[in-house]
Amino acid sequence: MGKTESALHATPAATTGSKAEYWMPFTANRDFKADPKMVVRAEGMYYWSESGQRIIDASSGLFCVNAGHARPEIADAVHRQLQELDFVPPFMRGHPKSFALAERVAQLTPGDLKRIFFVNSGSEAVDSAMKIALAYHQARGQSGRTMFVSRERAYHGVNFGGVALSGIVNNRRKFGPTLHVAHMRHTHIKENYFARGQGEHGADLADDLTRFVNLYGAENIAACFVEPIAGSTGCLVPPRGYLARLREICDTHGMLLVFDEVITGFGRTGAPFGAQSLGVTPDIMTMAKAITNAAQPMGAVAISERIHDTVMGAAQDGAIEFFHGYTYSGHPAACAAGLATLDIYRNEGLFERAHELAPYFQQAMFSLRGAPRNRRTVSRASS
Repeated sequence: MGKTESALHATPAATTGSKAEYWMPFTANRDFKADPKMVVRAEGMYYWSESGQRIIDASSGLFCVNAGHARPEIADAVHRQLQELDFVPPFMRGHPKSFALAERVAQLTPGDLKRIFFVNSGSEAVDSAMKIALAYHQARGQSGRTMFVSRERAYHGVNFGGVALSGIVNNRRKFGPTLHVAHMRHTHIKENYFARGQGEHGADLADDLTRFVNLYGAENIAACFVEPIAGSTGCLVPPRGYLARLREICDTHGMLLVFDEVITGFGRTGAPFGAQSLGVTPDIMTMAKAITNAAQPMGAVAISERIHDTVMGAAQDGAIEFFHGYTYSGHPAACAAGLATLDIYRNEGLFERAHELAPYFQQAMFSLRGAPRNRRTVSRASS
């Protein structure tokens, strides 16, 4: 056996001690590698460091571990699936669990958002939703609708479509203008800083969408993307009436309303999705993160039956109706994790539990008003 072949068959060490090879995402790599903060185990609501220190996971990973870490029900489901069917090409082939999971997700989505397209992340979900919007308008003979509207301070992932939609400057400045997107003003206004729930001021900010209709022409705008409740830029709850006004403007001018529910989905607002908590139903909805309790990478797009049927109806029989997808769309292991996760949410009543606990945590949060703060720490965190 030659040297190269021996190296291929050698058992690698658990850790080499080198930190140079891995380029970490959204991280000050030099700072981290000078003082690594390594996590080696997780269970329930805790992480454990290399030194054995127990650390509370106060943000549920990246807002994705809604049912707690290391759930054996999910691990066992993934293990069984990998032994039974580890992969099947999602193009022109299928497997039962992808259809089962789509049905289960559709039972949770509002209105007629009953057609589910699987992806692998929130970023992919957003880009897929953009393509679906374009395909819908093309199918109805309005191919000129290629522009999108989003908001300042928005976060819609890190693929090029999502970067174009995003209104967080550091996510955009290195990558140029990308797609044609107009940004409405954000809803973080002083009058609502200490509002409990939805503030009473700022619903008129939705009229920025009308201003763009007048400026660019509705016939050129495909969709308006918003997070029902912004998360990555701070927890920004929309003013009362704001989302309903966006819904009205979109309906009036034939534009689609898209909710990015990657963070707000699966119980975080005390309902399956933020759309239900806030009483406004979009045309398209993106989701990811908690769909598998973060045990497997997965995302999805929920599409209204009207949009789905329009795209389907425009294609000839036997033709591919929507030229889009990923190698790992509806991956068997991810679907198994998703089904096990939805069972946990249902069997343990976690959405209802979140609804019951919300007033308690809201009161605890508002009790901190007026408490002293370290302004230097706050300034550094917001820079």
